[in-house]
Amino acid sequence: MAEFWFYQLQKRTLEEALPALVELALKRGWRAVVQARTPEYMAAIDDLLWTYDDEAFLPHGSQAEGDPVLQAVWLSCGQDNPNGAQIRFLIEGAEAEPFLNADYQRLILLFDGRDDEALAAARAQWRLLRDGGATLSYWQETEEGGWRKQA
Repeated sequence: MAEFWFYQLQKRTLEEALPALVELALKRGWRAVVQARTPEYMAAIDDLLWTYDDEAFLPHGSQAEGDPVLQAVWLSCGQDNPNGAQIRFLIEGAEAEPFLNADYQRLILLFDGRDDEALAAARAQWRLLRDGGATLSYWQETEEGGWRKQA
């Protein structure tokens, strides 16, 4: 069963934190899926992964480019895993419960801890997953921009 890790952003935005987390997954040799709820936000993430750093980028693909088997990072608004990813990043409030018994090493739920609505949604997802028997971890962003495990 996959581990579900909740990452509560306190200082940085998701757009600042996500590329580094995806890079870490790729360094582990994992393939990744990044899932958002809306095509508009996914288009912004698509642009971000190409431009987040003047000296680096994260190659990725989506349904628009096709051939997911060639993509280490796949962008989606659905529940697909066409590139055989081991890790899935759930952003923009994408729901984790459908992946309770999915074949992933880890699912990462990123949310803005400064947004009351996002915080409440993350807490609701935590309860659903906990009640479903999931292995859960909660990580809070530190003032230095790192992560500290809280639960």
